[in-house]
Amino acid sequence: MFELYDPARQRVPIKIWLTSLEDVEPGCLQQAMNLANLPFIYKWVALMPDTHQGYGMPIGGVIATQDYIIPNAVGVDIGCGMAFVETNVHHRQLDFAEYSNLVGQIMRAVPTGFEHHKKPKPCLTMEEDEWAQKLRGQHFTELPNIEDGYYQVGTLGSGNHFIELQRDEAGMLCVMVHSGSRNFGYKVCEYFNKLAKKLNQSDSLSVPPEYDLAYLPISAPEGQDYIKWMNLALRFARENRQAMLEVVKRELTRLLPAIEFSGEVNAHHNYAALENHYGQDVWVHRKGAISARAGEPGIIPGAMGSTSYIVSGLGNPESFMSCSHGAGRRMSRHQAMKQFTVQETVEDLQSRGIAFGKRNKKDASDEARWAYKDIDEVIRNELDLVKPVKKLETLAVIKG
Repeated sequence: MFELYDPARQRVPIKIWLTSLEDVEPGCLQQAMNLANLPFIYKWVALMPDTHQGYGMPIGGVIATQDYIIPNAVGVDIGCGMAFVETNVHHRQLDFAEYSNLVGQIMRAVPTGFEHHKKPKPCLTMEEDEWAQKLRGQHFTELPNIEDGYYQVGTLGSGNHFIELQRDEAGMLCVMVHSGSRNFGYKVCEYFNKLAKKLNQSDSLSVPPEYDLAYLPISAPEGQDYIKWMNLALRFARENRQAMLEVVKRELTRLLPAIEFSGEVNAHHNYAALENHYGQDVWVHRKGAISARAGEPGIIPGAMGSTSYIVSGLGNPESFMSCSHGAGRRMSRHQAMKQFTVQETVEDLQSRGIAFGKRNKKDASDEARWAYKDIDEVIRNELDLVKPVKKLETLAVIKG
């Protein structure tokens, strides 16, 4: 980790968990500088080793704020995160053909891309959440409607979202799911980001609009409403991942009746939470970063078809007890699709014996493993933040 601080250019330091400044793309660094000049940033800006340019705030970025919350520092996929479970069976109890068939069975039960369920599914979040109950029966044009959740729960989405079957170092079969709050969280972010931009026009803090970091006062009704909607989206995202995890567990149990599941983890990497750091209650925004308190289990996936890690947090205060959320992109989706063909991407997976499922493969190369950073290097750069517990290799992958 190194620190970047020029008092003439920035209000607070930027702590970067990489080996040199050359490892940070210019756009990402500029966004970090913008954050470092916000008047309500607490202590410093933290960039994880998977950091890269995002919208407003870098992916792999962590900030703490006082009195204000920033919708774009959480992002459009509120509650995006990972779920994981391990089993008591060896991965060789199934062969490649069985993994391929399993991929097909899961895809028949889990809508991917922009697809939703055609019929409503049970959704405890929408049934039991206090805020959801207050919103029930209301119709919104820009915000999501509660009824939408019944059709979106248990759906994967697109982009880098995935379901993977994996093996650990002992060869034991594991399951990993990556998804978030779907269109529900997207609408919440878009609505409150637009609202914040409008309110900031008459605010005295003078944050340049080109930063794309519109903010809401925690004390204002708009700030409180965002927090309620965000927390609803977080609970929905967690249930969404759990629903897909249950589908995979059901299909595995059908093939392997004696299978047992243990060690479940389900955690967000796009969210804001009120936490105490250095004796102060602050709003920690993690955009493409996970909580890594001492002893806390975490999931850090690699690129499609590569290696992933289960880690244990070390509770490093300098990162606001956070770590990376994945490998992090080293090139944009557009660049990846120009540089790598679909055939190269699919053949790469096949050559390593990985079963692959994706309804529309025409954009598969935007998730090619070469478009991402080396996950092992990412982990090496944050050994002061986490301790690796389990290393996982991909057996089968379903992409949105």
